[in-house]
Amino acid sequence: MSNRPSVNVVPVTTRRQRSQFLKFPWKHYEGDPNWIPPLRMNQKELVNYKSHPFYAENEIQTFLALRDGQVCGRIAAIVDHGHNRYYKEQRGMFGFFESINDRAVSDALFDACKQWLAERDIHDMRGPLNPSMNYECGLLIDGFDSPPSFMMTYNHDYYQELVEGYGFEQAQDLFSYYGHKDMLSEIDQKLAFIAEEAIKRFNLTVRRVNPRRFAEDVQTFMDIYNQSLPGQWGFVPLSQGELKHQAKGLKHLIVPEIAAIAEDESGPAGSVFGLLDYNPLIREIDGRLFPFGFLKLLRKRRRLQRVRLLSTNVLPKYQRWGLGVVLMASIIHDAIEWGIVDCEFSWVLESNTLSRGTLERGGAQLTKTHRIYDCHWQ
Repeated sequence: MSNRPSVNVVPVTTRRQRSQFLKFPWKHYEGDPNWIPPLRMNQKELVNYKSHPFYAENEIQTFLALRDGQVCGRIAAIVDHGHNRYYKEQRGMFGFFESINDRAVSDALFDACKQWLAERDIHDMRGPLNPSMNYECGLLIDGFDSPPSFMMTYNHDYYQELVEGYGFEQAQDLFSYYGHKDMLSEIDQKLAFIAEEAIKRFNLTVRRVNPRRFAEDVQTFMDIYNQSLPGQWGFVPLSQGELKHQAKGLKHLIVPEIAAIAEDESGPAGSVFGLLDYNPLIREIDGRLFPFGFLKLLRKRRRLQRVRLLSTNVLPKYQRWGLGVVLMASIIHDAIEWGIVDCEFSWVLESNTLSRGTLERGGAQLTKTHRIYDCHWQ
């Protein structure tokens, strides 16, 4: 019989417990050279400890796992009503999962989520989503040899065993591809004919994001995003509240050289959206944007040489005509002029064979895999 103290999982209700929930990763990943601290204010919003538009209609309950009074894990149970309406199903989510390497701890955390969801007559759970597919998501299962790119998740390598040991099964994998600036040039050369034909066929023009009409251009990006992805696995449209909130947060982080919009005579047709990999600077400020961290991000971003290309979206009538190639080709020269050396294309769904095929034909290398899991119970 084990003398090991039992695990106690409690719902987060007090200010002290909220602080413990938010601070646990710093202790949990101490000494891990690849871990990047989250932006503290952003994390506080995404778990609804501070107002966020995602929770205008959605629900969350965070939990702490304790052993001998010490935090040894955390998790959040989430009900995304927008997802359930869109897919006409009754599904719960889990997110913000962290645990020591102990099945007793992780099982107890998943049990707490299961019970909370079952009380709402929900018997299916998907995750990790932090808190939805429109934010950070997926469990890293391959590619532990380097830090994550900006707004990508990272976790210990034993998490896969904990999650799958509980009974979760693969729902969808998310792939990250690596490209060097020389490879980007190769992509441009190999696919130049496709890009030229698409421009001629649709009489396209491609322009940079205009900082003077930033709000309008962000609205265009999000409109294209919401219109182009309905057939994509797990897609749920962003609400107007979320759109405005994200635009406010990204306004000063976007670099026009790595964001572009394609237009034809009738209006916007597609967009490509990249962000500098701010993670090295986020590590320097330890996730604190205030009082001076945000200024450091802006002041030092010229030294950043890596970009994460996180969205290339094309309206349905232009899909499969190479417009995505046009958009990517349009930013290559400007990105290199900025000083970009490396690029990560992430994330790409395993079911998105068109994007995967384009990247792989262009020479991009698969470097990381994240996984989203499903679990069902009676």
